[in-house]
Amino acid sequence: MATLDSLYDDHLRILRQRTDEALAACGFDSLAIHSGRLWMQFLDDQPYPFKVNPHFKSWAPLTDTPDCWILYEPGKPLRLLFLQPNDYWHKTPQMPSEYWAARFHIEVMREASEARPHLMRLPNCALIGEWQAEYSEWGFAAGNPNGLLDRLHYHRASKTPYELECMRLASVRGARGHKAAEAAFRAGASELGIHVEYLRATQHSEAELPYPNIIALNEHAAVLHYQYQERQPPASLRSFLIDAGGEVAGYASDITRTYSSQHDEFQTLIAGMERLQLELCNEVRAGVDYANIHLSAHRRIASLLRDSDIISADADEAVASGLSGVFFPHGIGHLLGLQVHDVSGFTVNIDGKQKARPPGHPYLRLTRTLEPGFVVTIEPGLYFIDSLLAAARQAPYAGSINWKRVERFKPYGGIRIEDNVACTSGVPENLTRSAFSRID
Repeated sequence: MATLDSLYDDHLRILRQRTDEALAACGFDSLAIHSGRLWMQFLDDQPYPFKVNPHFKSWAPLTDTPDCWILYEPGKPLRLLFLQPNDYWHKTPQMPSEYWAARFHIEVMREASEARPHLMRLPNCALIGEWQAEYSEWGFAAGNPNGLLDRLHYHRASKTPYELECMRLASVRGARGHKAAEAAFRAGASELGIHVEYLRATQHSEAELPYPNIIALNEHAAVLHYQYQERQPPASLRSFLIDAGGEVAGYASDITRTYSSQHDEFQTLIAGMERLQLELCNEVRAGVDYANIHLSAHRRIASLLRDSDIISADADEAVASGLSGVFFPHGIGHLLGLQVHDVSGFTVNIDGKQKARPPGHPYLRLTRTLEPGFVVTIEPGLYFIDSLLAAARQAPYAGSINWKRVERFKPYGGIRIEDNVACTSGVPENLTRSAFSRID
């Protein structure tokens, strides 16, 4: 079985090839990638949570160490400037000793400013990272040049075998959290209590999560990015939607599940969504326009709404009129990897040319044609959202909505089911379903 260690060298080879081609095409001779900086909160001496530059962690999975640098020159050894300050207020970062560290020449800095002479010696160097005012005197040829970023971002969609294995492991980590969260829900826990059990099962701290957990009970599931965690459980537990992921070596999983507290009509609706979601996952094939999967999701969800007596219009009519968007207002998914909503979802070539979303679908995050190595989310949803329903009452299709059925389901909030799916040259690999099967 392949390990991260055994896959990492080939990952570096691919990164080097992509970077060499991008530097040559854009007229640069070297690259400096900053891990990021701690920023202090306004009128305080406490920093905001640190999130590493994704370009940095694609080379070295250091996710919690600010003010480090990767220095790259084609054909030369990789260099890592590692900040290890003399600090008795905080724990000093330990020298990297994991599988990847031996591939770098590591130079220790005691102050962040010690990076400057190293960087000034780099020839015709492009910076990737947040631009700081002092960098104007550090000798960079350019900061975050668009052409270079376009090329690097375009290739990030195609995952290396190392990246895919990181994402498989992140999926297992997330699946463990989801199992614990479902158990806590069925035991009657509050949103906060469920969240704590998720952290315990994944062995993540709050700051290590790839994105803030969505832990939504009952009608809170109708808020797409519900951001609170109530401390007391509701008087009546009806439904639970959890959108939460895991992270391994800087790579994310992004998983959503919805549960009913009983075997009722809402559970039947969840089962229908589960079936169509798996059908959509099977559409993740090389050569498929991802926007077509999104449109397929609208048709399938519209059919489920009609079969469930929530609307009377047929699927094509519901999609064409915008009726399906009342209940499914977001995109079917996005690229996934170093970032949860990974970059370059609309870029169709290395020069940064963009492909527009289908008309009437402003929230779709990916319009590229799928290729082997792409990892995407497939996350159809069906919600009962007050503001959208209020607008629908005034729309021409209002008569096609069974408002009594809508009122029946509103206390449950809504449904979303999300898997992470890798496109291959053949049958897609569902990372999420495989992860759940590994922990059963």
